[in-house]
Amino acid sequence: MILLQRENQLEKMLETNQASGRFGLILTKEDAELILEERKHSLQEQKRVEFGEGIVPKIIYEFCDSDFIDQNCYVDTIIRLQEIFYLYKNETQDEVADEELLHFMREQFDQICFGDLDYLEGTCLNIFSRAVRAGYRGYTVSEGYGEYEKFDEVRRWDPELYLEVLKDLCWR
Repeated sequence: MILLQRENQLEKMLETNQASGRFGLILTKEDAELILEERKHSLQEQKRVEFGEGIVPKIIYEFCDSDFIDQNCYVDTIIRLQEIFYLYKNETQDEVADEELLHFMREQFDQICFGDLDYLEGTCLNIFSRAVRAGYRGYTVSEGYGEYEKFDEVRRWDPELYLEVLKDLCWR
């Protein structure tokens, strides 16, 4: 039974190549086996149980078209995203649905973190999970999109302010 489940998980993971291949991202069977092995470690570390195909195919479909992932870092990125996902499922006390968390992760990965997984894990998701634990539930309406700016503690680049400063510099 366990071997059949593992083969099914491998098959589901390799099926993602149809979508991710359009972006130059392909998993080999060895890659998929490594990801499954790391999944086992992540689940044990986070004291979680997962049934079925697991979260990896959803992660792949969510992230495969990101400009910040290429074939050279693909497997390592998927492994790290899976670790981060399980950690923050715990940190949000399972209040956030898988899809909501994945949407939030992807949006921050591209727009705030610019592919930096450490910043995604240590800052963006940390701030978001604190809000969720404090009772915030707005992400259910937005499905996880457009949430971070409500909690972001870092002032971001402001194009209007930039132009104003540039004008000041040019007129000196």
